[in-house]
Amino acid sequence: MKNSIFGVFYDEYERRLKIKILNSEIPHHIAVIMDGNRRYAGQLGKARSFGHAMGAEVTEKVIEWCYEIGVKQLTLYAFSTENFQRSEEEVDGLFNLINEKFLKIYSDPRTYEREMQVRVIGDRSKLPAFLNESIEKIEKATEKHRKFHLNVAIAYGGRQDIIQAVRDIASCISSRELFLEDVDENLISKHLYPATGVSVPNVDLVIRTGGDERVSNFLPWQANGSECAAYFCAPFWPEFRKIDLLRSIRVYQARKSEKKQEQSSRVSKVINFLEIRNHGEKHEEIGQL
Repeated sequence: MKNSIFGVFYDEYERRLKIKILNSEIPHHIAVIMDGNRRYAGQLGKARSFGHAMGAEVTEKVIEWCYEIGVKQLTLYAFSTENFQRSEEEVDGLFNLINEKFLKIYSDPRTYEREMQVRVIGDRSKLPAFLNESIEKIEKATEKHRKFHLNVAIAYGGRQDIIQAVRDIASCISSRELFLEDVDENLISKHLYPATGVSVPNVDLVIRTGGDERVSNFLPWQANGSECAAYFCAPFWPEFRKIDLLRSIRVYQARKSEKKQEQSSRVSKVINFLEIRNHGEKHEEIGQL
């Protein structure tokens, strides 16, 4: 009985929160650090693979929720370069799980009905052949889709991303395909993962689960340069709910509102300063007459 009443309350709160955020600006690009799968499994006395499997189910739901709310770009941190330090068994299990999910997206009719484009960012040379084959398959099948963009970071590290972009640009300058004067923010963005095609845009909102308040080398160029909003929450990734996503968007909207107020205040101060200055100059001219 108690759980039933709580469920009704939860559903009503979620409904009202969704209505509230839909009446304001929805972030164009959300990036998610999906943390806590292993700790979730350990808390239940289960194997780590159980935590990753439960987390993968939540990932599918989050893709659904973001599309439903109107988010245009979703970037998921699936596997970092640091994750290679884990046991061979866990790494192999993760790659098999990611491969399974890519094949599921490939065969899902909703992928094509919604025109969802799927791309992978990261060092693909470090991935097994079977996973690269699945990546190429899903990317090729969705390359012309433009309504919703899903970017999956695998074997990804933010610093390594910038390093490979700098090396690529330096090579182009050395071969005189580019000149030093050509280097600007847009050029660097174009050489980040994925190096071909439209680059991953600036991030509006970063979400991290699991209680840690850090961004872990994730999209440093796109996130830090745009001064995006950040939402850190306690639930482990397998526990992440739709209401947590809605709350994160509310944080983004509140930050946008604060920035607009700050800008408006600054503009008002400048206008007042100019008016006072002009008023003083007029008095000076009258005195001279």
